[in-house]
Amino acid sequence: MVNQFDTRRPAPDGRVSDATEANWVDAFCPVWSRPWLRLSRADRPIGTWLLLIPCLWAIAMAANWYGWAWLDIWLVVGSTLGAFLMRGAGCTWNDFTDKEIDAQVERTRSRPIPAGQVSPAGALGWGIIQACIAALILFTFNWTAIALGILSLALVAVYPFAKRFTWWPQVFLGLAFNWGAILLWAAKTGTVGLAPISLYLAGIAWTLHYDTIYAHQDREDDALAGVKSTALLFDEDTHKMLWMFTGITGTFAASAVLMAGGGWLSLLGVAGLVIHMAWQTLALDIEDPDQCLMLFRSNRTAGLILLAALVVDSLI
Repeated sequence: MVNQFDTRRPAPDGRVSDATEANWVDAFCPVWSRPWLRLSRADRPIGTWLLLIPCLWAIAMAANWYGWAWLDIWLVVGSTLGAFLMRGAGCTWNDFTDKEIDAQVERTRSRPIPAGQVSPAGALGWGIIQACIAALILFTFNWTAIALGILSLALVAVYPFAKRFTWWPQVFLGLAFNWGAILLWAAKTGTVGLAPISLYLAGIAWTLHYDTIYAHQDREDDALAGVKSTALLFDEDTHKMLWMFTGITGTFAASAVLMAGGGWLSLLGVAGLVIHMAWQTLALDIEDPDQCLMLFRSNRTAGLILLAALVVDSLI
């Protein structure tokens, strides 16, 4: 029986088109597990990094006021595991809701559902399993963090539909992907204040920057499929908007550092993040999908620059 979403034959080994050649899923995992891990995008770990980094920012930034404690070891481990699981659950939900759209877009036709590797019902079940395991981790945090984690589910649920009703779906991605900045601050301190909110806003602007670059890979296919994105909205004005997002990111990140009691090292980290974003903007060729993907992936380095500065600043 031919799968109704199988509009293009996948690669012989089932590899997803935008996964790296050396990804650990296709290189080391049992064959039976690969479709499920591809559905979670474990073969493309950049998304997990981008979800995790704001969590780690918050832990390190809060340490400026509250110091480091043994609990922080679990907060780092728990947020890492939680980022992996919730990114997997979110991507699974996204692919389930977008199965018809993905079948029309060149880059996404090789994903497990449109390629016929996983059934839609199976995907939905897999997403629920990942979310339930992530919930077990969340329930080890304090009550404030637990409440914030439950609230985040609404953002995860809505995001896949955003591109159907707004030209700004990247805002919804930013709201969901950076929620960890508030959640992990609360997990460490038991409170929510202006510093984590400012950090959250910086993360949203950062997401608008990197996901606009990412969306330029699919600009023509998205237009044909009838879905919206900031890449389509900005078009030739993309560079101007990226400069604006860079400035907003730096402003709110610096404000968060100052409100959290950070010093010059943390501010130097903010400058490093801003310089990296500026380099991306200068280098970007919106007509080159491969370069768009490369620049998007480089945001792991951008985020880690700020994280390293926050950690060192909090230690000394």
